[in-house]
Amino acid sequence: MERNMSTDAAKIALLDALLSLRSREEAEAFLSDLCTPAELRAFAERWQVARLLDAGDRTYREIAAEASASPTTVVRVARSLKDMPHQGYRLVLDRLKA
Repeated sequence: MERNMSTDAAKIALLDALLSLRSREEAEAFLSDLCTPAELRAFAERWQVARLLDAGDRTYREIAAEASASPTTVVRVARSLKDMPHQGYRLVLDRLKA
């Protein structure tokens, strides 16, 4: 299935908008306008799961409890960290460690 060109252009415009943000405050303002509170909570939850998985000292069950995430979310994030070609979580985790 071929992607819609306008969807690709919209995605690029969104990425450019994210890259233009210069502070946590700007990022929070933009994301608060862009996302629903539930979407922001879901993003924060997935990021917390990724950080806990990267630490490597907890079970999936413990991570789910600590992050208030479902076991499915923990497994999905773990799969992204290990197997997915994008490696976006890994990129940011490694940059933040440096």
